[in-house]
Amino acid sequence: MTTINYFKLQAKNLHKDFKTQKSYFDPNYDRNLNEYTPTFFDVDALALDFDIEKDNFTLMNAQHCIAKLAGFTKWNEILKASPAALELSKLLFDNMHKVSASEWNIYISIQEDENGFIFEDELKLDIFKNLFAKTNGHQSNGYDYRLSKGEELSNENQSIKHKKIQIGKKNKAVVQISTLPLLKADLKEFIAVANWKFEELMQTMEPNFPDLVHKLWNPEQYIDEVFEQSGLPIDRDYALSLVESFLVHHFITLSVEADEQGMKLN
Repeated sequence: MTTINYFKLQAKNLHKDFKTQKSYFDPNYDRNLNEYTPTFFDVDALALDFDIEKDNFTLMNAQHCIAKLAGFTKWNEILKASPAALELSKLLFDNMHKVSASEWNIYISIQEDENGFIFEDELKLDIFKNLFAKTNGHQSNGYDYRLSKGEELSNENQSIKHKKIQIGKKNKAVVQISTLPLLKADLKEFIAVANWKFEELMQTMEPNFPDLVHKLWNPEQYIDEVFEQSGLPIDRDYALSLVESFLVHHFITLSVEADEQGMKLN
């Protein structure tokens, strides 16, 4: 199945989920409300986050929504996308539990500003594969709108599930880092996350001179650079996710420097 046909199927599935709409009378609100029995997507969460008009939801609306989940602004962009961009969009969609499209776009924008040029689709694809597709354990601060295979949420369960996510986001936003240097306990955790990600990249990216890369690696200095790029105040959990995200670019820089030193030694 081609990527475009894959997204067409997702749009049809989303449209089917919205068509399960049934009206019922809620005595608490003294009016009729709608409920759904979806199979593929959490339609209540999507409607809330994407400001969707539930009563007139068309297949075109579904395509537009799927395009956004895949990192595009509208459906027509999918039809005109390069092969690398299409492959990346499917990876984004399939890995939305690890990183949302908006988080990915923010990350790429920061990296492009730092490097002073716009990344080609092939480079973006390579970065995503190494940063998220091959990495387990990373969790998005966003919401995974897909239902598990065979999972059907009741209207009540959908509302509870989404409400928990929203509450969780609000609670996280309260915990911010507003001053530097980091507290000792925070610094210890940030270093642990950075070291874990560094060792993972050592295995997945296999630098030519691993010993030199290890010698060049300074987690405390790297963490300082992350905060310089992101600015304060910053959500603590978001800052931890940046420590992981930014490390791919930093690791590549260390590998290049190690290659230069290694070539001189040889």
